[in-house]
Amino acid sequence: MAGRVAGKVALVIGAGTKVGGWGNGKASAVLYGREGARVCATDLDAGAAEETAGIIRSEGGTAIAVAGDATRAGDIKRMVDACMTEWGRIDILHNNVGAAVPGGVVETSEADWDAYMALNLKSAFLACKLVVPIMERQGGGAIVNIASIAGIRFLDRPFVSYQASKAAMIEMSRAIAVQHAATGVRCNAVLPGLMRTPLVERRIERQYKTEAKRAEAMQARERAIPMRKMGDAWDTAWAALFLASDEARYVTGTEIVVDGGLTAKCV
Repeated sequence: MAGRVAGKVALVIGAGTKVGGWGNGKASAVLYGREGARVCATDLDAGAAEETAGIIRSEGGTAIAVAGDATRAGDIKRMVDACMTEWGRIDILHNNVGAAVPGGVVETSEADWDAYMALNLKSAFLACKLVVPIMERQGGGAIVNIASIAGIRFLDRPFVSYQASKAAMIEMSRAIAVQHAATGVRCNAVLPGLMRTPLVERRIERQYKTEAKRAEAMQARERAIPMRKMGDAWDTAWAALFLASDEARYVTGTEIVVDGGLTAKCV
């Protein structure tokens, strides 16, 4: 079904990857473009944002790139303003910014707690705060927040700031959905599981010093998944596309878990 978001404008916060390959935000932005949306691709790294926008344009789509820090209100406003100046509306807001640092409540520093709460949660809060009124004025829109199964399950190792921020993002999505449903604004979350993305691969490379250890770590992740394989950025992107499209016009305040069955077996 080509053109699933044709005619819509998508603002993708965190649409680039500096380390090559396909991250969740990059894949989602490109998929929105392939399905007919005009895309405002934003990222902290200007080159990464432009690379994603360039891919969309090279495939015949329409896209602009905006660089900025998603944890800063002024930068988020600049992203939103750029999108509105270019196209006059925002039909899809896709919040993808996020990262994790290992550590439980005892080991995590106050500085790390504040930094990752800002990155994973405040960024989405700031974007929603500015975009929801725009969507209400234009008669509706769809917000897709990329959370994580770490927000609903404890997985192997403690990442308390990540776990807490993603759990909060899920509940924030529900709150937005309920409060603004009558105005046509939908808000949902996608919860990826153990995915193979450039960010994950880079973390494994830093953590394990030999190729053998890295391969073992990847195999352990795959063994934990009932489907016996990790997902990738496109699995997240396809779920996001459904939630952003009119196919999901009666879907709000909920989550799509994209994890190969992992949380279904967790107790």
